[in-house]
Amino acid sequence: MFGEGTNPALLMEYLWRRIAEIYAVEADIRGISPGQRLSARQTRSAPLVAAFGEWLQAQRRKISAKSRLGEKLNYIHNHWDGLQTFLADGRVEIDNNRVENLIRPITLNRKNALFAGHDEGGIAWCRIASLIETCKINRIEPFAYLKATLTVIANGHPQSRLDDLLPWNFKPSS
Repeated sequence: MFGEGTNPALLMEYLWRRIAEIYAVEADIRGISPGQRLSARQTRSAPLVAAFGEWLQAQRRKISAKSRLGEKLNYIHNHWDGLQTFLADGRVEIDNNRVENLIRPITLNRKNALFAGHDEGGIAWCRIASLIETCKINRIEPFAYLKATLTVIANGHPQSRLDDLLPWNFKPSS
């Protein structure tokens, strides 16, 4: 289909269409049990991924590995096994977008700490910001957590049991 003198834009358009087909299956099966997802993926996605892999290999043989497109195709080839992990486990997402979206506020807060004025201030900011964002991830109200945790520490909570005070272990009092 694509050969010498191939237009990289056309090749990329074809590539994105194949990826969109795989993601369309994921959209259809979102929210069902891991066992059902695995079954649907093996029936519907695995053939698409296999055909996509064969197409990619054919393109790698035709395109210079030193070109930008060749480098991208080699990257996909080098990570091919990892890219197929979602086909073997219904609990695994096709990508890590949910995790990236979850940690984005933490990363932005850490970046903001660069403007804290002093290294120690930035370190303190990062620690507090990480605790606050971790509270949010665990659906805990940050102020309630910090107030309760600092009170417990001030009242002599043993240092050997600090893990008990981590946000995911927090039990708000009524």
